[in-house]
Amino acid sequence: MDSLNGFTVFVQVAETRSFVAAGRLLGVSASAVGKSVARLEEKLGVRLFHRSTRSVTLTAEGTLFLERSRRILAEIEAAELELSQASSAPRGRLRVSLPLVSSLVLPVLGEFMAAYPDIELDLDFSDRLVDVIEEGFDAVVRTGEPSDSRLSARRLGTFELMLVASPEYLERCGTPEVPADLRQHACLHYRLPHSGKLETWPLQLSADEPEVQLPTSMICNNIETRVCFTRQGRGIACLPDFSVNAYLASGELCRVLPAHAQRSNVFNILWPASKHPSPKIRALVDFLSARVFASNN
Repeated sequence: MDSLNGFTVFVQVAETRSFVAAGRLLGVSASAVGKSVARLEEKLGVRLFHRSTRSVTLTAEGTLFLERSRRILAEIEAAELELSQASSAPRGRLRVSLPLVSSLVLPVLGEFMAAYPDIELDLDFSDRLVDVIEEGFDAVVRTGEPSDSRLSARRLGTFELMLVASPEYLERCGTPEVPADLRQHACLHYRLPHSGKLETWPLQLSADEPEVQLPTSMICNNIETRVCFTRQGRGIACLPDFSVNAYLASGELCRVLPAHAQRSNVFNILWPASKHPSPKIRALVDFLSARVFASNN
């Protein structure tokens, strides 16, 4: 602790260029400041300041040591903050980026608001690839495996992509038996926000089977539109199971090509890496992990 105090005294003297001013800020005498600096210089074996009756200036070694000292004190301050936060109740503003799957997360977030009334949710719904740190998000929920080493991640659950259509549509237009049959059908597509390309349907083709060029009857950038149009019998869509499970159970929608079209994916929640994340982030991560996809985990 004496060494830490020496760092603090040294930084104050370096920033004020005065033993008297540094002592005033620290609540000690100029003499005590001078003795602390002398002990530090003796321990390091270098001179940190040029002293005269009129001024105190850093030596070359002192300038180098100041940069390191500031970093050390900043790390200690951050650690103290994290530890104090760890023992406090979750509260404050929580900025979260979520994909355009409101039916999946909104009920859970409503429960989260009830459980943590002191947390202010600031929600941004978008499928674009956000930079969590640069854009100031506390957490994001996204599909796919994490690839940013600056972020911590926890898996929320897995889901399956499948082709679906309404019984009325299949009765009117016929039921595809193999992937190639899709060329004769109305296909409802999703445009990927980061590339502008259409999402590739998970068609499982044999080695000698040519790629299927799917017709484009409609393109959108969300799930709800495709679910709505599919239920209205406007075509076949590739959708995640959580968005259509209720309609499959009721018979309002049917799976199409179940043996030829399926792919699994994963949802993760990601947040800036830290040994001691704030209570509000820990609360959100634990809450979503326990409830989103609870039946799938």
